[in-house]
Amino acid sequence: MSIFPKRILLKLSGETLIGNQGFGIQQQACLQITKSIQQIQQLGIQLGIVIGGGNIFRGINLKANGMPRVPADHMGMLATLLNGIALQQALISLEVKTCVMSALDCPKVAESYQWSKALQYLEEGIVVIFVGGTGNPYFTTDTAAALRASEIQANLLLKATKVDGIYNQDPLKNTQAVKYDRISYSQVLAEKLQVMDATAIALCRNHQIPIFVFNMKRLFENRLDHVLTDYSHGTLVDDGEIGHEANKLDR
Repeated sequence: MSIFPKRILLKLSGETLIGNQGFGIQQQACLQITKSIQQIQQLGIQLGIVIGGGNIFRGINLKANGMPRVPADHMGMLATLLNGIALQQALISLEVKTCVMSALDCPKVAESYQWSKALQYLEEGIVVIFVGGTGNPYFTTDTAAALRASEIQANLLLKATKVDGIYNQDPLKNTQAVKYDRISYSQVLAEKLQVMDATAIALCRNHQIPIFVFNMKRLFENRLDHVLTDYSHGTLVDDGEIGHEANKLDR
């Protein structure tokens, strides 16, 4: 039996598309990321992707400046649509079959999200990029990732971040922060660790979807095969016992 999960949901932040330009979308960064995505597809894994929009716009910023939360969040959802299209075009350049499905109806540029259609595409080996968040304000793209992972019955949720796993404190602010190799959903919630919002963690716990948190730099190194076979370089979130040893997930 293959050691790889059958179906994965990959959560990308919009920042992965910035490259070295500080904001927006850099084509070279898109191409580098899509090479890693192509690598996953070539392993025979069915892949869904949820992408954020923070490289273009963060709705929470306008809220802080006086705009109501609902329209601010709508603008953030539209930013994810731009990123999804950019990612799709980069994948097409590598001859990877892909489609963009949006929780916000925008039929001229993306298909409206439909659960049964998404499952059909995945079974056909088509990479599905989910954009528009959940389609509702007040929910993060992390929650959208957990929701889509639950709906498509993913075996694993991969979460790319700025650091190489989950720590008891922010390692970018505290050099004494301690990294977890493995941690339970309940401990993440109890300690209010900020790797994903509580709604996303709870959804994955309810549907028994393991989460692996790893450094987004690996997306630019074409080393996602290592991400899927050796969990010692990140943090695995599941219902297993907490430990500090390398972990592997066989499916």
